[in-house]
Amino acid sequence: MGNADAFSSFLRANGKSQNTLKGYVLDMNQYFKWFEESFGQECMALYRQNVLDYMNYLKNVKLNNARTINHKLSSLRSYNAFLISSGIQNDAVIQKADMLKVQTEYASPTKVTELEVKQFIQKVLESKNMRNYAIVTLLAYTGMRISESLSIRLGDFNLQTCECIIRNGKGDKQRTVLLNTKIINALRDYLKDRGRYRAAETSRFLFISKKNGNLNRTVVNRIFRQYSLKITPHQLRHFFCTNAIEKGLSIHEVANQAGHSNINTTLLYTNPDKDKLKRKMELL
Repeated sequence: MGNADAFSSFLRANGKSQNTLKGYVLDMNQYFKWFEESFGQECMALYRQNVLDYMNYLKNVKLNNARTINHKLSSLRSYNAFLISSGIQNDAVIQKADMLKVQTEYASPTKVTELEVKQFIQKVLESKNMRNYAIVTLLAYTGMRISESLSIRLGDFNLQTCECIIRNGKGDKQRTVLLNTKIINALRDYLKDRGRYRAAETSRFLFISKKNGNLNRTVVNRIFRQYSLKITPHQLRHFFCTNAIEKGLSIHEVANQAGHSNINTTLLYTNPDKDKLKRKMELL
């Protein structure tokens, strides 16, 4: 379908993040592939009956779960809005009511223990790369999203007041994140080392690459895999929320620090993890 670039521009103009944009485009390419394989022709517009058939295919052939199907429906709704705004079609064929109802998980999303996180951070420290150590420490003890941490500029944080401004939070919400002594010490050591990077003089970003200026998430994911097959940047975010609640922060304090727009998201971290739930079930 020749509208991919125009669709991307439409999403960008409507404030969608780069990650959301990539996900929506990927979803639409999968729909176009299904359409062409089903009908032997290119998809030129969206028809409700086709979308319902596609939902049935995802549910009963691909065996996708409700969350995955809802994500694909969101992508289709955005594409539908793009087609209407472009004058290609007039009718909205997907409604919010089409979204599948999903019961909120009771179990905490956290899958790593405090000991596992400490061992992981220690391995990174022993590698003697202060940039990598600063990144993993920041993620583990602030709950930042990886995209937020990689967007921090040199003027966004203050080591004296122990604060960092997140300018590009989810939904374009700005918030102030507090930095503990572990993070301050890790950042201080990295900032001494940062001057050795070729991009140090030209890049305004805190975390930079030896080759390409600011660091990207692909490189960070690769760094994580060097030291753990279990711990990811997103798992450190989950760990922070659980750890912060266990250490006495209130639900609202954790929600503010992590940038949760819905307090129910934060409340999940007060629940036991799946393994603990399973052990409790065996006691019945």
